[in-house]
Amino acid sequence: MTSPIWIAIDTPELDRAREIVTRVKRHVGGIKLGLEFFAANGRAGVRTMALLGLPIFLDLKLHDIPNTVAKAIQALRPLSPAILTVHAAGGRAMMEDAKAAAPNGTKVVAVTVLTSLDQSDLLAAGVSGDPHDQVMRLAAAAREAGLDGVVCSGEEVAAVHKSWPDGFFVVPGVRPADGVLSDQKRVVTPRQALDRGASILVIGRPITQASDPDAAVRAIEATL
Repeated sequence: MTSPIWIAIDTPELDRAREIVTRVKRHVGGIKLGLEFFAANGRAGVRTMALLGLPIFLDLKLHDIPNTVAKAIQALRPLSPAILTVHAAGGRAMMEDAKAAAPNGTKVVAVTVLTSLDQSDLLAAGVSGDPHDQVMRLAAAAREAGLDGVVCSGEEVAAVHKSWPDGFFVVPGVRPADGVLSDQKRVVTPRQALDRGASILVIGRPITQASDPDAAVRAIEATL
């Protein structure tokens, strides 16, 4: 059975990224490459990481006018990522064009509310309601646009899963019970996230910054 744990690799250092994944690849289901990695290493870096034999989650959180996002995804097509992210706040037309431009077999998922944001942050941005309300609104829009699923925190995934039973749900901001929160505000444990309906768990610093990444991921795996 493939592990639901996908390791978040956000370092700009390609050799460091390869080292970490090489150490943990028997215990994770895939590699999430974020903006920091992509800005430093580009498509060539993604290809290098793909040689390690795990699916690639390209987490670029694209958000622009529909034509620009579609053209960007067309430029990424040769990489055939397993998962690709766009921002749900980009609107229905953008999400529809993103899905149409993606390669067959690539899951396009919409980012709803970042796990680093709470209600005060949303209010400051002019968004009424709490994070749960906003996640539900954006998840409904993503479903209507034909996307495969959404990215949301473990606090909302149960409600989103109930409203979208066949959706694909990426839960970041996951921390072990004794983990450090860092810049995350809305977090749950890996076990809680899975129990609530997460399809995959994105975990970075609790593994990548551990003195022994392999032991860290195995300890998390044991709780599942």
